Amino acid sequence: MKSYNEMTTEELMALKEQLTSEYEDVKAKGLSLDMSRGKPAATQLDLAMDMLDVLTSSSILKSENGTDCRNYGVLDGIPEAKELMGAMMDAPADQVIIYGNSSLNIMYDTISRSMTHGVMGSTPWMKLPEVKWLCPVPGYDRHFAICEHFGIEMINVPMTEDGPDMDLVEKLVSEDDAIKGIWCVPMYSNPQGITYSDETVRRFANLKPAASDFRIFWDNAYCIHHLYFDEKAVLLDILKECEKAGNPDMVYKFGSTSKVSFPGSGIAALASSKANLEYIKKQLTLQTIGHDKINQLRHVRYFKNYDGLMEHMKKQADIMRPKFEAVLDVLDKELGGLGIGSWIAPKGGYFISFDALPGCAKAIVAKAKEAGVVMTGAGATYPYKKDPSDSNIRIAPTFPTPEDLAVAAEIFVLSVKLVSIDKLLESR
Repeated sequence: MKSYNEMTTEELMALKEQLTSEYEDVKAKGLSLDMSRGKPAATQLDLAMDMLDVLTSSSILKSENGTDCRNYGVLDGIPEAKELMGAMMDAPADQVIIYGNSSLNIMYDTISRSMTHGVMGSTPWMKLPEVKWLCPVPGYDRHFAICEHFGIEMINVPMTEDGPDMDLVEKLVSEDDAIKGIWCVPMYSNPQGITYSDETVRRFANLKPAASDFRIFWDNAYCIHHLYFDEKAVLLDILKECEKAGNPDMVYKFGSTSKVSFPGSGIAALASSKANLEYIKKQLTLQTIGHDKINQLRHVRYFKNYDGLMEHMKKQADIMRPKFEAVLDVLDKELGGLGIGSWIAPKGGYFISFDALPGCAKAIVAKAKEAGVVMTGAGATYPYKKDPSDSNIRIAPTFPTPEDLAVAAEIFVLSVKLVSIDKLLESR
């Protein structure tokens, strides 16, 4: 297929006229399709409905250590829940705290605590003249929103095919003690679907930060969200690597079952060094007497163990995989070879990352919306919602039905083509 750059102005004008007609036809249908967030589809949620039948009024609601899950107590989670989440997160059970339903809540809380009370005896961050944070980009908008909320200055770090640019990370953290952390989505990253290489994980573990209270926020949100189980990614254990490197306290590892069972009704966990956990628990005991142990018990009795989790996720993958492949097929068929966009075919996670021509992302998202397809806002994958090149767009294929998804993908590529033609004509 001929690249748009190779076309004459006359050819581009003629193509624009044809595509505009197609676009107006689609727009006239008055569609309303949502590809804005990485939400599970109803068919995925249906897979876990049996979980609601696991516990009844006649169930024995005691954990394996005899704790009555109906009552107060057990600050850090029942033992079997710590075993289950530890297996999922690749962490020893005795280095896990079970929280409520949201890992995002744990991350927010961890930064909030650091702002007001410091990190294991350090000066509270709110008392420092400045606090900075490293943000691999493109990345997760809600991570960036937490930093912005607390007035933490964010510094962009480009992503490579192996993870964040570690040369830059090593340089920055070693030179500036105002840098207190970095966001990481190490497996099937949001939005690119990149899994950090072994070398990247080891380099993280061996960082020599100028700040003693520097922490890696390791948000392993997609650690079991494989699309292809025979090609699933393998991620080196950052906790073990930090211990080997003599930096056992440098990492917080986060995870949840939000996209495994029911978003908003799952269980979330934090794994870290025992020293970090003891410090956290001193303040956690002032916040709660314990999280929802009945829900913890429900999850354990339903999934039973890591193998049970994986069997469930294979069923999820069977629903999600065709959706990802449908979008990727449309991108390949309609945009391949045109020179107006690039994308990564992920092996897991929840998103497809698309890079348009510089200066086109906002216009593409707006054009798609005009035709009835709502997408994640352009710029959302960068701190302060400012994509320096205005090129990255996050595609979320999971929520729509397969039929709606096919239509949405067609509208998206039409929008890409039209905006790209305008951009090329403008530059001539």
